[in-house]
Amino acid sequence: MPLSDDQPRTRTRLPVGEQSSAQPNHRQTRPLRALLAVLVVVTLLVVAVAIANRATPGTGGTGGGGASADRAASGAGPAPSGDQPVGTTANGIPTGYPHTEPGAQSAATNYAVALGSADMFRTDSRHGIVATIADPGAVAGLQGRLDQGFGGDTATRYGLDTQGRAPKGLTFVSRTVPVGARSTGYSDGDAKVEVWCTGLTGLAGERSVQPVTTNWFTLTLSLHWTGGDWKLTDYSSRQGPAPVPADQQAATADEITGAVQQFGGFRFAR
Repeated sequence: MPLSDDQPRTRTRLPVGEQSSAQPNHRQTRPLRALLAVLVVVTLLVVAVAIANRATPGTGGTGGGGASADRAASGAGPAPSGDQPVGTTANGIPTGYPHTEPGAQSAATNYAVALGSADMFRTDSRHGIVATIADPGAVAGLQGRLDQGFGGDTATRYGLDTQGRAPKGLTFVSRTVPVGARSTGYSDGDAKVEVWCTGLTGLAGERSVQPVTTNWFTLTLSLHWTGGDWKLTDYSSRQGPAPVPADQQAATADEITGAVQQFGGFRFAR
């Protein structure tokens, strides 16, 4: 029955611990909401910084060199273009490069590998390499220089016979590994490319007096566009730049021989 205005009313106060838990506690929800807001703001700032720092090829910011500067600072050097290596070969050497500056760099890099291979120490295979990579008008001159550089006293110095063969029981190692390449001149018909390389050279085996060693050098290759491909017209070599050697234990003769026989080379493309 409803109470009239003149009837007395009784108000009961419960202890705090006995109050209904369903009542909202505004003093607790306000700090929680503030904490969530701070977390959202921090997350958005992290995402914004990550997006701003993303470097994409060909975009260097207002200065025009932001991406290149970032790569140089990190030590990564110019990034590969992503083009696939060429799909054709001649005499085991990749051929058929694009008529572009990256195509010229790819050709120079793969030609450096061929020029530093063990096949260059055998007359017949050396002549085959020169015929494959050289401009027809430069074949004779290049072949004479390379015959002088890889035959005769050079082969003897490495313990090879006149046919470039290693003594029985030993494995001759000559492998060039490009580390990087850059164009120092480019036009529609001619290109000059420097290829920074490290190389392995020597005789692997228990009785070797010429153990396999590493060296660092830079090859400069001049190329000419002819017959639908980049072809070599001239080359030169200089020592370095060489990094400080690491404190690393040298492999045994058997380990080096096994590595050379088991690990193949690569085709390089820019």
